[in-house]
Amino acid sequence: MFARQSGALAYKNVGVENGVSSADPHRLTLMLFEGALVSTNAARIHLENGDVPLKGSAISKAIEIITNGLKVSLDFEVGGELAQRLGSLYDYMCTRLLHANVRNDIAALAEVATLLRELKEAWEQIGKPNVNGTSGGGTA
Repeated sequence: MFARQSGALAYKNVGVENGVSSADPHRLTLMLFEGALVSTNAARIHLENGDVPLKGSAISKAIEIITNGLKVSLDFEVGGELAQRLGSLYDYMCTRLLHANVRNDIAALAEVATLLRELKEAWEQIGKPNVNGTSGGGTA
């Protein structure tokens, strides 16, 4: 049984690595939003179950994704004010996640999850083809 679980985990990891290596920048950003959401939701579940170490690990992972994935990918020269605002929003989300970790605040986790979900949905809309068949495209 352990070998099967280990093999399944390895297969999952390879699938993620293959997805990353073949993804365009738009898809990579969606993957970052998805990862941050998964980690934030996992933190909430661990908090509800009283598992403090796993809660802290999940929050740390979400902060890492937001800071070193989403925020670092912003192009402040091209994106101008929008990139600045997104950078500030990412900083705010990390602050709320730190607060949630220290205070065991489920509401703060829910707030960050809502923000991430809304940004992810907006980013998905950017990648959808327009009526003329071109994508909305663009980077902040």
